[in-house]
Amino acid sequence: MRATTLLLTLVSLLVTGLLSPSWAQPAQPAPAQSPSKGARPCAQIAVACKQAGFNPAGAKTGIGMVLDCIRPIMQGTPQRQQATKPLPQIDPQVVAACKEQNPNFGTAGAAKSQPTSKPSGT
Repeated sequence: MRATTLLLTLVSLLVTGLLSPSWAQPAQPAPAQSPSKGARPCAQIAVACKQAGFNPAGAKTGIGMVLDCIRPIMQGTPQRQQATKPLPQIDPQVVAACKEQNPNFGTAGAAKSQPTSKPSGT
């Protein structure tokens, strides 16, 4: 009788231990990003511009996503006079990380407005 009680107690403890969430292994965290770079810095800039009220199709009304927000942030220049909303505050480290990750972010169309030198051919 005592052997049966002992066996049932051990089996109960074993089953309880296996089913207990405190014994479960926690999920492994994703690899940490560098704190200065953060995750997807260019996306952070785009989200900040969108949250500040800039719109991808708003260039004619002074709220263009790229023209009035992303480009001035990335180039470190003031907004154009037609801009109607202030720039969001962006951590300079996020801007630097974005430039490192994608040097052409926010420059779409900028290359078209700059004259290009013709290659010399002989």
